[in-house]
Amino acid sequence: MYSSLLKHIESFLKETHTLQVGLDWVCAEIHQKLPNYDWVGFYFHHPQKKELHLRAFSGKPTDHTVIPFGKGICGQVAVSNQNFVVDDVSKQNNYISCSLEVKSEVVIPLFVNSKNVGQIDIDSNTPSAFDEKDVAFLEKVNALVSTFLLRTNEPF
Repeated sequence: MYSSLLKHIESFLKETHTLQVGLDWVCAEIHQKLPNYDWVGFYFHHPQKKELHLRAFSGKPTDHTVIPFGKGICGQVAVSNQNFVVDDVSKQNNYISCSLEVKSEVVIPLFVNSKNVGQIDIDSNTPSAFDEKDVAFLEKVNALVSTFLLRTNEPF
């Protein structure tokens, strides 16, 4: 499933020339194709403000469109530059609840030219929904998105 979805994402991004269209499509495609991916979003850094800003998502709307660096799982990844998999969000002290339905989360930093510029954030209503296959898949998605960001030459 992951390899065919990656090929589909790669193909679409090669044909797309608008940043927002590409990001929106990737979120929707992953959300629709992977049953445990109940919310899929891309946050991007605003380094001057030390904040993450939600740029694209698929799933229920969230009030968390701006997240300070260090706050929540996303904010921690903005600082650590490391993948973060949470099997049970209720056991995280520094967790920002987007929905009471969310049980697990995975956040993977997005690098462009070796610089962390944002992240892909996935929420699941299923406990322990993510494993190393999901992490590897999302790292590859981010690599495709990174190439796409460079190609579009639009500010992100």
